[in-house]
Amino acid sequence: MAAGSSNDFDLIVLGAGTGGYTAAFRAAQLGMRVALVDEGKIGGTCLHIGCIPTKALLESAELLARLKKAKDFGILLEGQPGFDYSVIAARRDQVVKRMWTGLKGLVDKNKVTWVAGRGRLDGAGTVRVSLNGGDGKPGAGGEQTLRAKDVILATGSRVKSLPGIVPDGRRIITSDDVTTKADLPKSIAIVGAGAVGSEFASMYHDFGVAVTLLEYLPAVVPLEDRDVSAALERSFTRRGIKVVTKARFDAASVKVSDGGVSLVVGPEGGAAEELRVEQLLMATGRAANTEAIGLETTKVELERGYVKVDGWMRTAEPHVYAIGDLIGGLMLAHVAAHEGIVAAHEIAGEGPEAIDYDHQPRATYTHPQVASIGLTEQQCTERGIAIKKGVFNFAAIAKAVIVGETEGFAKVIADAETDEVLGVHLIGPAVTDLIAEAALGMTLETTAWEIGAATHPHPTLAEVVGEAAMAVAGRQINA
Repeated sequence: MAAGSSNDFDLIVLGAGTGGYTAAFRAAQLGMRVALVDEGKIGGTCLHIGCIPTKALLESAELLARLKKAKDFGILLEGQPGFDYSVIAARRDQVVKRMWTGLKGLVDKNKVTWVAGRGRLDGAGTVRVSLNGGDGKPGAGGEQTLRAKDVILATGSRVKSLPGIVPDGRRIITSDDVTTKADLPKSIAIVGAGAVGSEFASMYHDFGVAVTLLEYLPAVVPLEDRDVSAALERSFTRRGIKVVTKARFDAASVKVSDGGVSLVVGPEGGAAEELRVEQLLMATGRAANTEAIGLETTKVELERGYVKVDGWMRTAEPHVYAIGDLIGGLMLAHVAAHEGIVAAHEIAGEGPEAIDYDHQPRATYTHPQVASIGLTEQQCTERGIAIKKGVFNFAAIAKAVIVGETEGFAKVIADAETDEVLGVHLIGPAVTDLIAEAALGMTLETTAWEIGAATHPHPTLAEVVGEAAMAVAGRQINA
């Protein structure tokens, strides 16, 4: 649309998390006049209380774990390495601030109009914004009405607990609290062993906290390939993390006192016992922020609490798109960014390919790390796909032996007839970086033999992917 006033835009993006700002920047690069609206800081959950601060904490935890093995590398330290968690927390906050400062600069660089306030739809092409005051106070700056031909909803999600268990930020906490606190408990129980719960279990253990990890389903990181889930559980157990899968407890058994939290818990069909810890961390998923954003003024539809979209991020309301945690699915920052790019190009009329969620990588920063893309072996079975697979252990990779991290493996799953790669599943050192090779390969519809035929430099950890790909045909070299 032709912008007729300072409040008229080609596109309004409601929400400035990873998906929202990515969509706004790409749309501006495509020649659109864009307004980016959020009452909080640009970067959203991922930058300020999610991915980035969590990974900063995990980096310190991993470095501490490696320093404890310094003698194995001929490095002599006086006594056992210690740590100051307040300094670790301060570094975490410095990392966030640095990334936030950079993002603010990109708003100006891309000539995006930043509108600080809480926005809500008033029909398909209108967004009413309750502006922040000059001091940042929500709603203290009056109201501004923005208009545009197209709108992208990117309002994200929030942590959620279980019915009857209310986080208080002290004894019963959420991931939001972990990424803003500057102290550690002596013991903690974590409810939920998905990516978030497993990452915090790994981190807390490395910092000397007694950890109990409780998962309702039969496996930790239950969305991953069964072999990876089993390997991570074994690793956690060897390290001293108490893992209870098929965990069952009644919310009424959760008691909070000055000394901590107690609950009665046990495996399904097994004996339950009282568990006492200083803190209880609820890592039980996230709820989409669909409330109070004006969906009722449009034809936008919800499905199981999420905004319903097609492969181009289009909702049932023409010219209204939705991306990120708001639409459910994988609920990962990099996936939200990709969805934002698809939406921006669709709005620009460039005819992008619909997003393929089977080609979106997943990364979990536990120790050992977990990364994957595509179908798991169990999903192939469910879909009736005949497969062949190759598995190769890090223990046979020279660089893994050199760095002292030989735990884990790579698993490549290919179509039995075409050899096209259907999934790659990794557990071990640096696999959250190694998965990028598989992501590129699957985007190009590669075969297992093509990955294996590509030269992988030696000695590198990346060789594990090449060997696993060759193992699909039984032609691995080093085992």
